[in-house]
Amino acid sequence: MTSRLKTIAPNLTFAFDIYVDLGQPTFAGRGRLGERRIFPIIGGSVAGPLLNGRVCPGGADYALVRNDRSTLVSAHYMLEAEDGTPIYIRNDGLFTAPVETVEKVDAGELVTPDQYYFRAAPVFDAPEGPHVWLSDRLFISSCAFRPSDVTISVYRID
Repeated sequence: MTSRLKTIAPNLTFAFDIYVDLGQPTFAGRGRLGERRIFPIIGGSVAGPLLNGRVCPGGADYALVRNDRSTLVSAHYMLEAEDGTPIYIRNDGLFTAPVETVEKVDAGELVTPDQYYFRAAPVFDAPEGPHVWLSDRLFISSCAFRPSDVTISVYRID
């Protein structure tokens, strides 16, 4: 019998926070998979030990509220680093919560992050240069939201 290789347990390194400002959502109707909601991204900022900059206006979060009332998110937009480098981001994630919390969200009430699960896996496309490392690593994020904005805390998986 041959021996098996051992893996290295991943570590997480806090990279930066993305603060995304949202415009008024468009409700695109109910389909077989659930209700589509599109949240335009109108700006924001990036701040942290590994990246600083801004969220460029444009792009959107394309949310699918499934029939079980959990939400699949898929946001596509651009960041601009402090040095002017454009960085594309696609952030896919999952929001799920107890029925009582979802009802509060649907009624427009504010809920705190300890009342729901909202995680995502951002993927970056950065050009060659000082920010190419974003394209060469995997990331996870923890998210918090209000109707007008989302905070995304991004962690590099080492």
